Amino acid sequence: MVTPVQGPTGILSWRRVKPRRHRAGVDPLIIELSSESNSGPATTDIIRHGEIVSYHLAPLGSNYTFVVKIEMDGNESQAIYKPREGEAPLWDFPSGTLYKREYAAYLLSEILGWNIVPFTIIRDGPYGIGSVQEFVDHDPKQNYYTLEDGCADQLRVVACFDLVANSTDRKANHLLMGDGGKIWSIDHGLTFHSDMKVRTVIWDFCSEPIPAHLLESLTGLRERLDFPVDSLPSLLKELVALLPPEEVHALKLRLDWVLEERVFPGLPGRSRRRRG
Repeated sequence: MVTPVQGPTGILSWRRVKPRRHRAGVDPLIIELSSESNSGPATTDIIRHGEIVSYHLAPLGSNYTFVVKIEMDGNESQAIYKPREGEAPLWDFPSGTLYKREYAAYLLSEILGWNIVPFTIIRDGPYGIGSVQEFVDHDPKQNYYTLEDGCADQLRVVACFDLVANSTDRKANHLLMGDGGKIWSIDHGLTFHSDMKVRTVIWDFCSEPIPAHLLESLTGLRERLDFPVDSLPSLLKELVALLPPEEVHALKLRLDWVLEERVFPGLPGRSRRRRG
């Protein structure tokens, strides 16, 4: 039995939710099914096309965030669902866009080949359209401040990602330690603003050169952003379509800046512990 939760528009009874079928041209952001030959559906397919059978409201955060269970063909997966209708109004971000920014951050991570943002899509849920992100099994007691020195290389990737994505809300608990010591980056609703707004706890690498392999990925992205939209790879085409033109232009400028400076920025007088 599932107890109803307080939703963005009031109390709603618990119900099973299947993703709606969108007509062509209505919502191009829904990822199409990619078939895989295995004994059961992949976690990504469950999240894309499965049935949300239960959900509960996470206790923290200024926006409505739900932990959901999704079932498909006798298999299940957990995910984080952030509906558009549950977004709190902000003075500096357009209303009803945070869920798109969650997806945009995943697209950017995949385009760069960095694999630091858990699988994320846009789909319908109990409270309407929103972002749905694969749940990462992790130790909730771990966060940025408890990470050990061996995490330095992974943190450099996240720090560089934040510069490009213009992460405005990089808190300590927005880094999760998953299986095998892999660090995952979450909570990207406040990203891609056209004004430079980077706010982060990660200042470990002030004035340190950005690793060459990261700069190489950024160079490739910057070059492709000048191509005609119709010729772009599918994920980059989605990203460009998802963001308004002024934010795409700002993304190009941030890439130019990072590629010109080639070092991690820092705050004068602010020292943070270094990690190798």
